[in-house]
Amino acid sequence: MSSFTKASPAPDNGAALAACEAVLFDFDGTLADTAPDLAAAVNQMRHARGLAPAPLERLRPLASAGARGLIGGAFGIGPDHPEFAAMREEFLANYAANLRVETALFPGIDAVLDDLDARGVRWGIVTNKVARLTDPLVALMHLDTRAACVVSGDTTPYSKPHPAPLLHAAQTLGVDPHRAVYVGDDLRDVQAGAAAGMATIAAAYGYCGNDVPPSRWNAHYVADTAATLLTLLGHVRQTARAARVV
Repeated sequence: MSSFTKASPAPDNGAALAACEAVLFDFDGTLADTAPDLAAAVNQMRHARGLAPAPLERLRPLASAGARGLIGGAFGIGPDHPEFAAMREEFLANYAANLRVETALFPGIDAVLDDLDARGVRWGIVTNKVARLTDPLVALMHLDTRAACVVSGDTTPYSKPHPAPLLHAAQTLGVDPHRAVYVGDDLRDVQAGAAAGMATIAAAYGYCGNDVPPSRWNAHYVADTAATLLTLLGHVRQTARAARVV
């Protein structure tokens, strides 16, 4: 049995990945398990209002949707609610004050990044998290000196599922978008990757917080574990630019 699941339509024998020269990752729910600290930020809001904390199990699948998902899960309101904007700022302030209490890379992701580094494959981060949160957290996790680019939700005028952040990342790396692969745990990630002309991998080990299972996102591949992701990304080849580095 194959170590990965293909999602239709999908190229055979890893062809979409063999043509790739760079890897781009979503952050929350793909590289890092940030849900405990995100949930703590929204539960701090509930505590301030005399409410019991919302269970992490309920909030965890919503973590990739950021403030919109967490506030929605904790308070049952959306961006159209008159208090949402103020609550979003309160949430972001809580989170910024405690960015990395329990946050860590998902088990096995270190091995994925180590393998890419060892083979000279450039990789970067493209997230919808705003830069004032992304940059310090990436630095706290010592990824800032390893990632070839970090693109946040406010780096371009658009956020995912718009392809602009991914196209910006490809331009930063000097890579044709058709020679990059994007890995993410949300349907929006796959939609953005497809719109940018990239190969896509759905990170099914992540939060995947919607009613459509990753097998139906039309990603090129679905990685159920970090070990599967390691196998898949083994098809990505070293770039010519990286190969010249001595």
